[in-house]
Amino acid sequence: MNLIKKKIGIIGGGQLGKMMILEAKRLGFHVVTLDPGADCPSHSISDEHIIAAFDDPQAYIELAEKVDVITYEFEHIHAPVLEQLEAKGHTIYPSVASLKIIQNKFTQNQALEKHGIPIPRFAPVNSADDIRALGKPGAFGYPIMLKATLGGYDGKGNALIRSEAEVDEAYTSFGGGKIQVMAEEFVDFEREISIIATRGIDGSRVIFPPAENHHVNSTLDITIVPARVPDSAVAKATGIAERVMEVFEGVGTFCVEMFVTASGEVSVNEIAPRPHNSGHYTIEGCLCSQFENHIRAITGLPLGSVELNQPTVMVNLLGESDGTSRLVGIEEAYADPNVRVHFYGKATSKKGRKMGHFTCVDKTVEGALTRAEKVKKIVKIIGE
Repeated sequence: MNLIKKKIGIIGGGQLGKMMILEAKRLGFHVVTLDPGADCPSHSISDEHIIAAFDDPQAYIELAEKVDVITYEFEHIHAPVLEQLEAKGHTIYPSVASLKIIQNKFTQNQALEKHGIPIPRFAPVNSADDIRALGKPGAFGYPIMLKATLGGYDGKGNALIRSEAEVDEAYTSFGGGKIQVMAEEFVDFEREISIIATRGIDGSRVIFPPAENHHVNSTLDITIVPARVPDSAVAKATGIAERVMEVFEGVGTFCVEMFVTASGEVSVNEIAPRPHNSGHYTIEGCLCSQFENHIRAITGLPLGSVELNQPTVMVNLLGESDGTSRLVGIEEAYADPNVRVHFYGKATSKKGRKMGHFTCVDKTVEGALTRAEKVKKIVKIIGE
């Protein structure tokens, strides 16, 4: 394989696409990005940027004609067009069959249930009365998690219904039947964890160490590795990640988000067929990051080591205010040599928008957390 001539197409030019490109360029690959934003994070480092909407079929065709393999940085994309391209012989990883199942949370759960992978009980919802029935003793009971089956992310498209009194308002907020929704039995979890896994074209796979995730307002705030869960839960979670990769025959990097209960039971929350926010720790924490292994996988290269170098903490940097984005505090933060800051290069800051992240490494989790708490008070991304 001539690496210089191997051309990769990436649908999506956000921070995940940018971090894929950084690894691809290090290996000499040519990268074409498809994204509607002329100033998206990937723009400045793409060899070519097709500026077009994610629902523009002609743009997908143009991308396919320019590259040898197509991948994507998020799953809410035009699967029917990709399916047509795949049928014509274009290579797309992860496969469109996997993408179509995972795009819809209901079909995703059906696939997991069919293969005996532990998930919360779930059911389709066609009316508020369906939710009330599920809330009765002997069924799910309250609380119930209501989810839009398509398009949700960072908690958007989810609603927790704590009692029957909240049913009508929650159902109405989802369009009152205008969009497809499902209900899940609420899991009283002690920890939320995720496992990043990469599978090669030849079926080889690597499983990264489990990450412990903490959210604020449904957005990931901090990731701690190794996850502070019992060894038995780590073994269960790793086994589940292995089985998920086989179910979807995934080529590339996937993320499996899971719940761990106080009794040590593990179940799948959701799957992302791509590198994931909770896997950013792998850039500093492991010899081979989730992004490098994704590029290796989709181009047929052997996968790299995912052994944890040191305990690592990753903290998301959200926009503090609206306006032209500016990173502040990096000079003071970098007085600590164990800190690495990643600024995504989004031109505009919006309050609550993911604008960057930083990692801290240390010989212990406690040491990394102590460093992270100090840096959180220093590094900000503001809008001017």
